[in-house]
Amino acid sequence: MTEMPDDSATLLQLLSAPGTAVFLDFDGTLVDLAPTPDGVRLEPGVVEALALLAERHGGALALISGRPVAQIDAMLAPLILPVAGVHGVERRGVDGTLHVAATPDVSPVLARAQALAAVQPGLLVEQKRGAVALHYRLAPELEHLCLQEMTAAVQACPGVLLLHGKMVLEAKPAATDKGGAIAAFLRETPFAGRRPVFAGDDTTDEAGFAFVQQVGGQGVKVGLGPSAATLRLASPGALRTALLAASVSPTSKE
Repeated sequence: MTEMPDDSATLLQLLSAPGTAVFLDFDGTLVDLAPTPDGVRLEPGVVEALALLAERHGGALALISGRPVAQIDAMLAPLILPVAGVHGVERRGVDGTLHVAATPDVSPVLARAQALAAVQPGLLVEQKRGAVALHYRLAPELEHLCLQEMTAAVQACPGVLLLHGKMVLEAKPAATDKGGAIAAFLRETPFAGRRPVFAGDDTTDEAGFAFVQQVGGQGVKVGLGPSAATLRLASPGALRTALLAASVSPTSKE
């Protein structure tokens, strides 16, 4: 078996370097995946490390998630950070202003997903602003059926794109993605002029990897699977270790 590359040392240098803007996915990256979205848990010390690292980079640390902003806030409480939610549909900057993108009508997708979940135990439908996620982690044998149903539903909805993530299918606005969310942050203080580093674990993060590397930053793929990211970590635990180390590194204070 080929050993997975571990770029933890390189990531620690990047996180500790002055002039870095830190962007982090949440599920599968900052926290381990769980059978249901509500089941994830932050490890002790992570919130404190994020607060320290944000302070050391002048506030240039943001979460870039498929979850709504309100859910990220609840997970990180009492810490409040800049957040992009629902793959960029929602975005709150350092000043606290919540920007919400226009979204297409996804109600036909929601209705079809709910109808499927009503007759197939183990499926979970998650409704978000302008998006619908169908989770099948508790019923992996239904992947093909879920893909058929969601593909058909999305084809009937102009402006909607289907993302195939880890045991989840998500219909979202085609006009927004994590790359665009990071780009918007980089136009604002305190992110502007900094080198972006973005860590994520799933296909939903690939747009973010592509963008940050296009502008001279680094993408960090957490876990297995093909990726455009130039750096790789074995697990969310490896990322947390790097974040904890960088948060107390004497070289990371700006």
